[in-house]
Amino acid sequence: MIGFCLAVLLASATACERVQHLRGSRTAFSGDSALAFTRAQVMFGPRVPGTPAHERAGDWIVAQMRERADSVEVQAWTHLTQDGRTLSMRNIIVRIKPQLPQRVLYLTHWDTRPTADQDRNLGARQGSFPGANDGASGVGLFVALASALRHTPPNVGVDLLFVDGEDWGTFEDWNDTTKNKDVLIGSQYFANHLPAGYQPLFGVLYDMIGDASLQIYQEGHSVTAAPEVVARVWDAARELGYDRYFIPQVKTDVTDDHLPFIRKGLHVIDVLDIDYCTEGVACDADERNLHHTTGDTMEHVSAKSLQIVGDVALTLLTK
Repeated sequence: MIGFCLAVLLASATACERVQHLRGSRTAFSGDSALAFTRAQVMFGPRVPGTPAHERAGDWIVAQMRERADSVEVQAWTHLTQDGRTLSMRNIIVRIKPQLPQRVLYLTHWDTRPTADQDRNLGARQGSFPGANDGASGVGLFVALASALRHTPPNVGVDLLFVDGEDWGTFEDWNDTTKNKDVLIGSQYFANHLPAGYQPLFGVLYDMIGDASLQIYQEGHSVTAAPEVVARVWDAARELGYDRYFIPQVKTDVTDDHLPFIRKGLHVIDVLDIDYCTEGVACDADERNLHHTTGDTMEHVSAKSLQIVGDVALTLLTK
């Protein structure tokens, strides 16, 4: 049934979505496919750890990647939260050309936050939200990227890492950058259990990259820890003609899934559009931002934005 639904989604992208598509994509990556895979994740409902939707969505990712990659490994563990809850977690590790010693790490998170705690409607804050951009867009990007890599083989080994539990905890967890106990759970677990000798050439975290009003600024921790990787990514975007979307300026520091890897000495950067606003509306105030609100829905995610980021991601692996 899931396969049938996905086929319908791929075949029935609306005319409006295709109008938004770039004229002549730069690579073999398909933004339309990425959008359909994003929607398939959203159809499961909020992917909050400990829920049936979370379980089904994880199974779907594993099945999709087994069709497209050389190997898929599930890293499962239980996480005890500060308030005493036990959460079943799993990272999904996908390898393309696993025999190659030189590797590039791409990662994204696949869970959604348990509360819409930034929603303007106070009554809506107790429940979760669709997570179309925050969670599903990265998954859609990676599934479509794995498909593209079957037709455009990479010049290096590629590891696609889907991390769990990024979005669980409180604002106090986010702000305590030395611990982050109940957020960044999956990336911390993987970074603390790295394969022996694992040292990728570089790594890129893709988070909230489907925003229809795409503007990706450079992230502060990334520029400090791995300026050469930031330069590589933004140079690739410029060469593709995407410099209006990948803006070569630092905007802010962001606590995100790249930090556990930076703390381990790996050169991993964050590619994200932190200002997530209704298309055509300036994100000049917190109340306009759709991040962690029930407004994070498919209508604010576009094939065009996914195409732009997918072209850059594929180019970095094949140039």
